[in-house]
Amino acid sequence: MQKTFIGPHLRRLRTGRGETQGAMARALGISVSYVNLLENNERSVSVAVLLRLFDAYGVDWRQIAEDDGSAQLADLRAVIQGPLFTDIRPDLPQLRAALVHSPGLVGSFLALHRAYQATADQLLSLAETDAPQLSGSPEAAVHDVFRRNRNHFRDLEEAAAGFWQAPVERDEIYVALKQRLRDQDGVTVRLCRVEDLPGALRQYDEVRREILLSEALDHTNRTFQLVHMAGLLEQRALFDAAIARSGITEPRATARLRVELANYFAAAVLMPYAPFLAEVRATKYDLDHIATRFGVSFEQACHRATTLQREGAQGVPFFFLRIDKGGNVTKRFNATGFHLAEYGGACPRLDVHTSFRTPGRIVPQFVEMPDRSQFFVIARTVDRPTWARHAQDNRLAVALGCAIEHAGEIGYAEGFSMGAARMVPIGINCRICPRANCDQRAHPAAVLTQPVDERRRGVTRYDG
Repeated sequence: MQKTFIGPHLRRLRTGRGETQGAMARALGISVSYVNLLENNERSVSVAVLLRLFDAYGVDWRQIAEDDGSAQLADLRAVIQGPLFTDIRPDLPQLRAALVHSPGLVGSFLALHRAYQATADQLLSLAETDAPQLSGSPEAAVHDVFRRNRNHFRDLEEAAAGFWQAPVERDEIYVALKQRLRDQDGVTVRLCRVEDLPGALRQYDEVRREILLSEALDHTNRTFQLVHMAGLLEQRALFDAAIARSGITEPRATARLRVELANYFAAAVLMPYAPFLAEVRATKYDLDHIATRFGVSFEQACHRATTLQREGAQGVPFFFLRIDKGGNVTKRFNATGFHLAEYGGACPRLDVHTSFRTPGRIVPQFVEMPDRSQFFVIARTVDRPTWARHAQDNRLAVALGCAIEHAGEIGYAEGFSMGAARMVPIGINCRICPRANCDQRAHPAAVLTQPVDERRRGVTRYDG
């Protein structure tokens, strides 16, 4: 069995209550020295002690024993692969030891590195424009929250599982939602013409207790928007608690987090965890089929696939990103060791960019990061609502990827020889990628750039 270390959790619990180690030892019926060993991660915790924690302190043992180090380990590995650490790069056992014995120091180091990256990006922005970038974006803050939770929220899953009082046929969900909103929440739903709801797909009139849906939405997205609104109306306390736990206080970021939590809730209602997991396993992640089976869009099915991280019933860990035709990353989720850029666009070598050439078709790709970690990625375009004849071809592209060891579980990887598959070298993005000789480099690296050699012209103007 895997050993469970709870040192930082236990210390926070004790100091938060103003207790000494002796007082906690008496409450748990163990020795003071054992409490000290537990707090310093020199001993793993037993099930008996976890149960005593619940009895003595009312603490949910599943939360205090939850292994939150996997995301930190992935972040740590990605950070130390940067060019800053070329000559002083610790190995994996050292990183694991740091997480076990000095988790607070690891957290501080990662926070310092994030601040360093943000500062480097701000300096670059100041050099390119006159508008100062004084803080991280709300989207980056929300991504950090989802990352820390491994893109899985148990309380939202439980609330979604109890959403329907009685089973509802899939082809009746939209009507059932309108009736539920009317009867339970006192809210009516009205479909509006595009010209009557300009520049919006959905709007809630709180005074009139009315949800307005644009006719530009297809049936799938109308349904999703109604579940989203039901979540906002009925699960406010649940979302408030999640926001409070996140530590985010900036108003724009809290508003963005509430929207993303409502999106998560809506996906969990429309694609219940156990049936969805069974379907992806049975079909080897045939996402077009899955989207049809659950009455959702391809993009929504991809989102849901990234959230299957329940302990004991896990799916393949995926990362997800969505880009526009300019290469800007407009959405990202991550349950893998793949390091998604906090700022800027995605690597131009990712085929998510070239998928715009073949709209609607799945594009598979094998890629390798600078740290030699390898991933299997699929990409496909997704259509957005069309407002008018001059707004056609309104497309985005999404990418869904997993570590190479999970490729055998993905049907889209069939037909490729894992040992002979061509690995495309990629990076996080140009600003922090160490691949100096990449012929797709669009920007110089933010740090440790090589001086330009006037006697030589490399494959790009940054490779002198």
